[in-house]
Amino acid sequence: MAININNLSNNNQVKQKVDQQAQVKQQAASSSAVAEQAKIASKDSVSLTPQAKQLGELQKKANEAPAVNQKKVEQLKKAIVSGEYKIDPEKLAASIAGFEFKLG
Repeated sequence: MAININNLSNNNQVKQKVDQQAQVKQQAASSSAVAEQAKIASKDSVSLTPQAKQLGELQKKANEAPAVNQKKVEQLKKAIVSGEYKIDPEKLAASIAGFEFKLG
């Protein structure tokens, strides 16, 4: 008759202990990885793409530019007063209709 002392003949329990130890090691490794990521994340930084920088420059130029092209306004006033400015009614009607269509 064989006697099983401390379940030494049971390989299943040994395997479970080895698996538990492996899981503990994995958890320790993942927690250290999370801690390392937290250290990296604490150093926030921002980098802009060249396109974003260019867009910022264009917006700055647009804000600095006058809202009305005064030179063109004066040219149109002179053309209207002298009778040189011709209005195309069909083009005007199409522009108005297109504008109203965009408004929805």
